[in-house]
Amino acid sequence: MTRSAGRPGGVDEQAVLLVAGLADLAVSTLGSALGTVRGLLRRSDAAELAAEAEQDLAARGRLALDRYAAVPPAHLEILAQHARSRRAAGDA
Repeated sequence: MTRSAGRPGGVDEQAVLLVAGLADLAVSTLGSALGTVRGLLRRSDAAELAAEAEQDLAARGRLALDRYAAVPPAHLEILAQHARSRRAAGDA
């Protein structure tokens, strides 16, 4: 699927080239990832690495849920609670 210099390719040719490029990128990335996994499995501390990875993923999940799921308290409600606690302490 080569084309001469200066001759524009059609839309179909461009689509095929893009898909082929993406497939090549995916294969090379997958090959690199598999090589990394093989290297990790050969390590003597693989169990410790897996435990640390699990803890890191759980922490990331907790942060993501806190960021997106939890609704922050209303600003005025916080101010009212502070004022109430200061009055109760006699600082007002």
